[in-house]
Amino acid sequence: MALDVKYEASRPVSAHPKGRAMFAQLRPALVLLAALTLLTGVAYPLLITGIAQAAFPRQANGSLIVKDGKPVGSSLIGQPFDDVKYFWSRPSGTAPAYNAASSTGTNLGPTNPALTDAVRQRILALRAADPDTHGPVPVDLVTASGSGLDPHISPAAALYQLPRVARARGLDVQQVSSLIAEHTDLPQLGLFGEPGVNVLELNLALDALKK
Repeated sequence: MALDVKYEASRPVSAHPKGRAMFAQLRPALVLLAALTLLTGVAYPLLITGIAQAAFPRQANGSLIVKDGKPVGSSLIGQPFDDVKYFWSRPSGTAPAYNAASSTGTNLGPTNPALTDAVRQRILALRAADPDTHGPVPVDLVTASGSGLDPHISPAAALYQLPRVARARGLDVQQVSSLIAEHTDLPQLGLFGEPGVNVLELNLALDALKK
């Protein structure tokens, strides 16, 4: 009996009936793991990337806006503007402003004094840039979006800034108004979302105008 126990202990695991059963179950599991890794981790991403590059190259590469052969931004991410001859974007809640690697809102509630102070300062800045405009300030010009990266402002926010930009550039108000209309994105399928003016695209169109 002692010899039998010693013999059983000295047998390799693979030669043991239980060991053979374990390896019989482990092998297909490892094969399946390798196959799924190649399928979902290599083949599928390459396939989707190839389809995206072929069918939607601009969107697949970040919806970049190119000027003079160089990317100047993305139509999906806002940029800050503070020159009176440009339309100003919606405030950003990220640090630094419009940091695409840190999308976030300010998380300030409506009763938070910090939000009240920030809104007040933004209103003062808008008033100082255009003292002749006395109408109510559109809310999206003084509050950040949930993502902090919104590239659009409302048509009302664009029209509020229209007199200042036209005056600073010496342009006819109707000419600038037409540009606003051209760069206003309508709701998807006419139902989803609100109209929005892409600020970067509008400002680039202004720069491209020939007086």
